[in-house]
Amino acid sequence: MEKRWSILSEGDSEIVNHLAEVLNINKVLANLLVQRGVTNYDEAKAFFRPKLTDLHNPFLMKDMDLAVDRIVEAFNNEEKILIYGDYDVDGTTSVALVYSFLSLHYPHLEFYIPNRYEEGYGVSYKGIDHAINTNTTLIIALDCGIKAVEKVAYAKDNGVDFIICDHHTPGDELPNAVACLDPKRNDCFYPDKNLSGCGVGFKLMQAFCRFNDYKEAELYNLIDLVAVSIAADIVPIIGENRILAYYGLQKLSTDPSIGLKTIMKVAGMEGREATISDIVFKIGPRINAAGRIDTGRDAVDLLVCKDEVAAKGMCAEINVSNETRKDLDRNITQEAYDLIANNPAEKEKKSTVLFNPEWHKGVIGIVASRLTEFFYRPTVILTESKGFATGSARSVDGFDLYKAIESCSDLLENFGGHMYAAGLTMKLEHVEIFKERFEKYVQENILPEQLIPRIEIDSKLHLKDINAKFYRILKQFRPFGPGNMKPTFMSERVFDYGTSKNVGKDRDHLKLEIIEEHSAAIKQGIGFSMGSFLPEIKSNSPFDVCYHIEENYYNGITTLQIAVKDIKFTYKEEMV
Repeated sequence: MEKRWSILSEGDSEIVNHLAEVLNINKVLANLLVQRGVTNYDEAKAFFRPKLTDLHNPFLMKDMDLAVDRIVEAFNNEEKILIYGDYDVDGTTSVALVYSFLSLHYPHLEFYIPNRYEEGYGVSYKGIDHAINTNTTLIIALDCGIKAVEKVAYAKDNGVDFIICDHHTPGDELPNAVACLDPKRNDCFYPDKNLSGCGVGFKLMQAFCRFNDYKEAELYNLIDLVAVSIAADIVPIIGENRILAYYGLQKLSTDPSIGLKTIMKVAGMEGREATISDIVFKIGPRINAAGRIDTGRDAVDLLVCKDEVAAKGMCAEINVSNETRKDLDRNITQEAYDLIANNPAEKEKKSTVLFNPEWHKGVIGIVASRLTEFFYRPTVILTESKGFATGSARSVDGFDLYKAIESCSDLLENFGGHMYAAGLTMKLEHVEIFKERFEKYVQENILPEQLIPRIEIDSKLHLKDINAKFYRILKQFRPFGPGNMKPTFMSERVFDYGTSKNVGKDRDHLKLEIIEEHSAAIKQGIGFSMGSFLPEIKSNSPFDVCYHIEENYYNGITTLQIAVKDIKFTYKEEMV
């Protein structure tokens, strides 16, 4: 599929030159810093050497004092507290963190994870009824609750108070909770608006620590859970999230909690440094699988487990759920792909809306993401649940999916989400008309270029500048993620050294050895599923390549290589 290359504007040359001089680094690296808002030595020091002491005072968050006072009251009165969170990674890590920390100081605790299929997302009446029936008088809701106005009122009428820790955008009315901790509240002036749900729970525990003079080291011992939530929930890794992710990854790499340690072992991560990508692709899916296939409570049981033998058994069960999830994902994705590929009318559309009542509800979000990536157009995948069509939607770069769904709101029972991802439910008889209306809206509002995948390139780079020092400094830009993505570079007018070839079982991958004019530097690279480029590469004509830089481990030897994202042959005419 054709891709658009978009090169970011360079930073102010005076600032770039100054940073390069005072930091003694390549100007390309200095430019990367300026692009990320770093403009002087002190900011660079804070960027490269994050400190836990730079975390904000948790009491700057609106209602934090009320939340802490209510927990202290519960402790003093020996009230039963229920730690409530959603079944996804952010929700389960939030519950594990708050439950694990409070249990160090208080015995009357329980946690609750709603069932995805019986209760759905967020605070549920069933969960509140459980609290009522077990004489619980305080619920701490994590990663959810900021829109649960009616449910919180129901709980209050039945003698149950709520403390809400959320990071989603509130509605017009806040729930009547004891405290609503949410940095996205309009009246909350907390300096960092990008915390994960687990991050908000962490700030509550940090405030509770300081009020009670508990050792914050006890809380920092759980910081690996925060890093997992940040990576899996795809929140910007800037500000406090950068600090929390930085130290969370350190703990994950050196001394992870027992539950996470067992997951890492099963995922083949033992004995090496953990990255954000490891969480996204290896740890997160296994935690998520519990809620997708069985119950998210299994994930929390594992994350709070203190016995290695028990944790090993729990992890084995979760890994089975993950294998089931992968099978469902693979099979449903193939079915959905075939529905489009074998139907000319579907292939010509600018959107995808597919419905199959037999598809498993737990994986349709993953399927929507995969189809969006492959066909690159707004996608809605629906299945049947409790007599309704329910599903997940994903978008492409720059297209507001939420507005597209909102334009069909009269057909929907409920919907929610944001620009790039959403969930929706409708009556079965509305599916076909929704397909038509959604497609019409997309056709009228999407720009042609939004249907072409875009690669954002940070900077041009000469191959000769890729060396050990350059990469050593580049590694210090980690952790990478939204707001600080892994840099993508572009090298122009490169040539095959004569040894590039196709590799892999089906010879569909590209092994590059390339050079550039006026330089003897030979650089190796790998382009997965790019074997079709080889004939033109072998034609001796120059080409442009965009890529990440990475380390390659082979036979005990570590070398630098480029991970190719795309190749463009832009010099054909001059070679005629």
